[in-house]
Amino acid sequence: MTPFIAEIIGTMLMILLGNGVVANVVLKDTKGHNSGWIVITTAWAFAVFVGVVVAGPVSGAHLNPIVTLGLALVGKFAWSQVATYILAQMIGAMLGAFLVWLSHKDHFAVTEDEGGKLACFSTGPAIRNYSSNLISEIIGTFVLIFVIFYLSGPDLSIATAADAKIGLGSIGALPVAILVWVIGLSLGGTTGYAINPARDLGPRIVHSLLFKGSSDWSYSWVPIVGPIIGSSLAAFCYLMLT
Repeated sequence: MTPFIAEIIGTMLMILLGNGVVANVVLKDTKGHNSGWIVITTAWAFAVFVGVVVAGPVSGAHLNPIVTLGLALVGKFAWSQVATYILAQMIGAMLGAFLVWLSHKDHFAVTEDEGGKLACFSTGPAIRNYSSNLISEIIGTFVLIFVIFYLSGPDLSIATAADAKIGLGSIGALPVAILVWVIGLSLGGTTGYAINPARDLGPRIVHSLLFKGSSDWSYSWVPIVGPIIGSSLAAFCYLMLT
């Protein structure tokens, strides 16, 4: 398995399980219908865990263009590989979103709420205020990237080396899952905590291909621009402190 394929598979699994839990909670007549935010944030955390466990030993398990960007900004990842990683992440996110639709096809069919259907693919604000929504995504992404720098250790080897091995076996992926969990619980209620442009944009594209309802493209820039700014600020702060 190459790093490119690892990023596709890891991101696909993360989106399948992460967006899958949203579908389980939101869509009509599922066993998990209306089970709530704790269920969503917990499953999303462990979706990240699964993706990191699978992709980590091969690609470093970025699974997120903003992780790739942040590492490149601090000089710990080659800029020549950035586009390849982001392409893989987008492909993986779209595949994962398609599998969510395929596994919940009957429930999408009986769900009347178009907004709920979209939520199974991409994020959206609880209160639509673009400046506030942007700030929420900046802060959430800053926390994600800044802490990942320290979780990875001084040389960031887990997140950069093609032959990286996750410490303590699969348990080494647990801190990242916990980090995503606490971001979701503490900061995620405002925008759905995209903190990952591929996680939002890839599935949003899939939604636009599968459904006639609005894919809310007017909001789609927020989960792209916010994470870019948040990651850049995290990289700047990390460089100033080390």
